Amino acid sequence: MMWTEHTVTRAGVRLVCRDWDPDPSGTGSTIARDTRPPVVLLHGLAGHAGEWDAAAAHLAPHHRVVAVDQRGHGASERRPADVSRSAYVADVRAVCEQLGLHQPVLIGQSLGGHTAMLTAAAHPELVRGLVLVESGAAAADPGTAQEIGDWLDSWPVPFPSPAAAREFLTGQGLNGEAWAAGLELRADGWHPRFERSVMIAAVSGNAGRDWWPQWHAVRCPTLLVLGEKGIIPPAESVRMLDSAGPAARTTAVSVPGTGHDVHLDRPAVLNTLVSAFLSTL
Repeated sequence: MMWTEHTVTRAGVRLVCRDWDPDPSGTGSTIARDTRPPVVLLHGLAGHAGEWDAAAAHLAPHHRVVAVDQRGHGASERRPADVSRSAYVADVRAVCEQLGLHQPVLIGQSLGGHTAMLTAAAHPELVRGLVLVESGAAAADPGTAQEIGDWLDSWPVPFPSPAAAREFLTGQGLNGEAWAAGLELRADGWHPRFERSVMIAAVSGNAGRDWWPQWHAVRCPTLLVLGEKGIIPPAESVRMLDSAGPAARTTAVSVPGTGHDVHLDRPAVLNTLVSAFLSTL
């Protein structure tokens, strides 16, 4: 299965997307593109569109799947001046409009899930459904940005090889294979495809306020996917279930044996959950 790269530009910022096609020949003979309901995949902080390759390949036979390198990440604009929550939301809308994605289901992990939720709240007519993977509406801890900065500073960059990167990242409790796939080769070794300062600025937008009004404004069916050892407290997910908007149908599932990166820890389980959810829309 193959994907085509598109570049969407909004307010001078480049956004690179992977548009998945179920027909490897590229002729469109297997399934006409406009017959597949669209799905947009949004990675988390310091992530990249390739994290969703397994999910995209699973969904593409029946859905038009677009995975986005969000601003400041991957192949997209490396140093955007604006990394506010509203900028990320406007980017999602631009991707949908420029690529002709009518009422997509938004699937996002962590910060990408937060962006998906805010998009559904701000533009209810745009979004058909939400899958929020390890993402919630509560305020981030004020110390989160500093913690993430300290963690990124601990990376022994540049890595001498992908194997060294995989070993280190696996030792950090991450899926080393997937995270190492987000690196790029420069003259002195392998580097992340993001800037530390941009990551800190992006996550800082979540600190100091909660997002419950936005959650209450969501009107579409929503699936909350939580990691058994993830970062979303049970009380937060319970509150989200109890306080969903009046028109929203919300379900929560906890996936055993997973941490924050549910989509990388147990991709087959997540694929099953997402397919079942999509079949209800």
